[in-house]
Parts: sequence; structure tokens; C-alpha cells
Amino acid sequence: MELVTSEPLIYLYLLGVMVFAGIVHGSLGIGFPMVATPLIAVFLDVRLAILMTLVPTVAVNVATIAGGTDQMRSIQDYAPMFLGAIAGSIIGAWMLATMDPAPFRLALALLIILYLFTGTRSSKYTEWLPHHNKAVMCGFGLTAGISGGITNVMVAILIIYFLGQSMTRSKILPIFNICFLIGKVTQIVILSLAGWVNLGLIYQSALPAITALGGLWAGMQIGNHISKEIYKKMLHLLLVFLAVVLIGQFLIDLIYPVG
Repeated sequence: MELVTSEPLIYLYLLGVMVFAGIVHGSLGIGFPMVATPLIAVFLDVRLAILMTLVPTVAVNVATIAGGTDQMRSIQDYAPMFLGAIAGSIIGAWMLATMDPAPFRLALALLIILYLFTGTRSSKYTEWLPHHNKAVMCGFGLTAGISGGITNVMVAILIIYFLGQSMTRSKILPIFNICFLIGKVTQIVILSLAGWVNLGLIYQSALPAITALGGLWAGMQIGNHISKEIYKKMLHLLLVFLAVVLIGQFLIDLIYPVG
């Protein structure tokens, strides 16, 4: 599987996306695949965008988890969610490997809209969720894993659960990033078995991963000096724009199919 190294301008754009998405993730603690995937999918299909971001996302998640605290407690308390995420990621990665990726563009746009909607709602919309119920945790992990497998966006599902849990941001972010890491590693394994991922792809992903880590470091520095609310508003505006573009492209492909 080759990346877009034969198209220098697109490859430079890819590196720029890695830096920007890394900055977003470093500033907010989440957001790398959610930002990087649609920015790449604007020019390419969602499946290729996900393949391009596999290794950089793993690198960002590992760095974020390593820089956090109390990871073992998170693993113990939310083990059912992580197990569900593994099962869901297997299903989602299989769907990505075997199905037409065109509808995933619409699915990605809808998940972005879902994230934007849930992110602006109060916890009253999820107060009905039982706290620390293992079955509910597993169900949300399963759903998030499937959505992450086919679109690279898990956070839109996870945030619905955690809106009603009355947890601080510092406790939620490690759980998010562990789920993201589980999803990516599972995705790499399944897509490798399906022939979509090989050593060549991983090797070519090294530079994008390094630039993503550079963006992550810069984002952490920026996040200490700017208002999180202002930055979130800027991110939301970008995501609205990307969702509109992705829906528009889906409709164009639907009305004027290639071939």
C-alpha cells in the first residue's frame, strides 16, 4: 500500500494536516483523528485517509497517555468499555476493509455533527445513564469501536457517555486516549490481515508520525497560554465547515457517480 509520495503537493499537505491535528490534540487532549481524517478525506476517500493516519494516531495516543497520570486506575475502572472497544474496532475495521468506503464520508460528517451537538449540551441529556454500569460501558465501547473502525472518530460516541458522569477533564482524557489507542492497534491488526497495511505503509508513515508528535508538543505549549473556550470555538467552526464539505462531496458522488 503506497501513500501519496508520488504527489509532492498532496504529501506536503498531509504533513501540514499532521502538524495541525497534533496541535489540536495537544491543546485539547483529544481530536487528532477527528481533525486529520476529514481534512485528508476532502481530497481522498475515507479509507485512504484512515490508512494514512494509523501510525501517526498511535504515536499521538501513546505520547498523550505517557504524559498523563493514573492510567492504571482508568484501565481497572473502565475495563468493560475497553473490551467493548476491542470488539467494536474488529467489526469496524472489517467493514472498512470489505465494504465500499464511499458512504463512510457521510458517516464521518454525521459523527462530526453528533460530536458538535453533544459537546454543546448539558449533562441532563445523559443523566438517565447508570453510573459505572459494566453493560452500559461495554455497549458504548462497542459502538465507539465500530464508529472508529469505519470513520476514525470514536470521541463522538464516548462523549455522550461521559457527559452524564460528572468527571473532570483530567480523568476523562486518559480514558479517551486509551480507547483511541486500542482502536488503532486493533485496526492495524485487522487491516494487516486484510492486506491493506504492510511494512511499506508503516515505513512511509514515519515522517507524518514525527510531524504529528511535533504538532502535539506545540499544542501542549499553546494550550497553557490560550483560553480553551476560544480554541474550542475555532475547532468547532472548522469541523462545521468540514462536515458541510464532506456531505456535499457525498451528494455529488451520489448524483454523479464515477464510471
